[in-house]
Amino acid sequence: MIWNNPEMFWFLAVIPVWGGFLLFRLVQKKRRSFTFSTIQTLQRIDTGWRSKITWLPLFLFLVSYLLLVAALARPQLQNSTTEQTSEGIDILLSIDISSSMLAEDFKPNRLIASKDIAREFINSRINDRIGITVFARESFTVCPPTVDRRLATNLLETVDVGLLKDGTAIGVGIATSINRLKDSEATSKVLILLTDGMNNAGEIDPLTAGKLASTYGIKIYTLGIGSVGTAPYPIDDPIFGRRYQNVEVNIDEEQLKEIARMTGGLYFRATSSDDLKTIYSEIDRLEKSIVEEIIYINYEDLYARYLLAGFVLLLLGFLTERTLLQSSLYLIK
Repeated sequence: MIWNNPEMFWFLAVIPVWGGFLLFRLVQKKRRSFTFSTIQTLQRIDTGWRSKITWLPLFLFLVSYLLLVAALARPQLQNSTTEQTSEGIDILLSIDISSSMLAEDFKPNRLIASKDIAREFINSRINDRIGITVFARESFTVCPPTVDRRLATNLLETVDVGLLKDGTAIGVGIATSINRLKDSEATSKVLILLTDGMNNAGEIDPLTAGKLASTYGIKIYTLGIGSVGTAPYPIDDPIFGRRYQNVEVNIDEEQLKEIARMTGGLYFRATSSDDLKTIYSEIDRLEKSIVEEIIYINYEDLYARYLLAGFVLLLLGFLTERTLLQSSLYLIK
């Protein structure tokens, strides 16, 4: 509730002035008194119930005045309705699930760290449709673009090494994502491609796939994930149990940069989980959905109920004073 004319509350300053005047009259009345040798006889006189409510008219006048001032201040109830329209983005996360994603230069390993940060990214994109594809030697769609973030994150949990034959077919991964995005009517189509290796499988050249993505207006952000030099890779030995072997980190950064460049995207290199989180935050900043809000505000005047209550109490005050309490006129004389 708001007050359309709050300056009317200045009329409340009359109340202390009125109170001071009544107090002055009361003091003056006490000075004009009679002297008695004893008041025991007067104390035995039954004054009646009227003398006990002589304050009532004054109270009614006071409350009535407050209500009338509130009515002049024009209270209003504000109801707002928001109409929101958004031009969202279709985003596909294409994740490498080759065996090298089990390397533990990221904790607990590259794949789990990538999934954890991807989950945060999905939950942050409220107005967009997000899908997931994976690739190794082959590629398939885990989740088509959807606004159901819970569905997308639940299906993300099913992503794991071993779902596909081992290898790294970056071109095939891009092609699968293009098939999911090419017919989209979204104002912007984005592919986030994450890999930790070099293209060594598949019949589609990654640069050719990148050119095809460009013709469909698909922007590709390429992410190379892996530490510099070597990374610890777990090997399950049937005799000696799990042991670790340092493997070379080979990422074709030049190729990933070229794919990003020809589609209007960017290439990022992540050597730690913190780097990967920063990269997703940067992509989130660069690819913002267009959201328009139109706010309709409706005002409902409430002054009538204050005005009616004020006049009713004012009338009651006069009736009480002029009928039941005629002897209390001294309060306003």
